Amino acid sequence: MNGGTALSIAGDDFAVLAADTRMSAGFNILSRNQTKIVRLTEKCLLASCGCKTDADTLHKMLRARLTMYHHQHGKEASTPAIAQMLSNILYYKRFFPYYTFNLLSGVDEHGRGCVYTYDAIGSYERVYSSAQGSGQSLMMPVLDNQVYGKNMQTGKPTLSQGEVVDLIKDVFSSATERDIYTGDGLEIMVVDKHGINVLETLELRRD
Repeated sequence: MNGGTALSIAGDDFAVLAADTRMSAGFNILSRNQTKIVRLTEKCLLASCGCKTDADTLHKMLRARLTMYHHQHGKEASTPAIAQMLSNILYYKRFFPYYTFNLLSGVDEHGRGCVYTYDAIGSYERVYSSAQGSGQSLMMPVLDNQVYGKNMQTGKPTLSQGEVVDLIKDVFSSATERDIYTGDGLEIMVVDKHGINVLETLELRRD
């Protein structure tokens, strides 16, 4: 378990994916600048928390399968198709699983933002927002309230891209105060119908 946290929120026509850059082992920080996010297509991103070596192997396998898909069909796979492909790869290894906890984020064939959250053996669900990794339990209650509108009389809010990015910054800044495995830097990427935009890298706690 190499720690770290990833979070994604889907809007009407965009999705924002963010992950910290700390890689740990026990109480040791192995790297302060290790990305957890990989680009799969021009409209799909994947963030993996858990075991770094398993994540690298999974990303290599998925990229190879996507290259085969492109050669066979003459086009890039859609985000929902990649979501099913990732589930199949993880389930195939269920008896000796990749110890990774994944968030797939992008836009679907209709231009709507989508987020897929996974367990280690491939069970997945399309959601409006989710978090994975060591800070998950700290972030999900905030997402339940601010994204899903739970315990709010106004119901589910409609968040703009700017509001989503600000919320992600606040949630990560809060989680780093309590989770020693999350910190150092925060990568924020936005996916919409025009492609992937690396929004910014934000500094987090470095202790």
